[in-house]
Amino acid sequence: MNPLAEMGKMLILFGIFLVLAGLLTLALPKLSSLPRLPGDIFIRRGNFTFYFPLATCLLLSLILTLIFNLLRR
Repeated sequence: MNPLAEMGKMLILFGIFLVLAGLLTLALPKLSSLPRLPGDIFIRRGNFTFYFPLATCLLLSLILTLIFNLLRR
């Protein structure tokens, strides 16, 4: 196959990825109002707040793994 055609396909895919990343960045403030899951770590002491969405990350990882495995088949 023509090397320029391959490079063109890669550039198109990279452009689609950038558009999706931009849309995700715009939607992120709206997604931050999601409820906290029971396994998420939330510490508030005085003027210090620490939030680590452990259960949310695990759930998202599981969902994405299942989706990508289904798409690969």
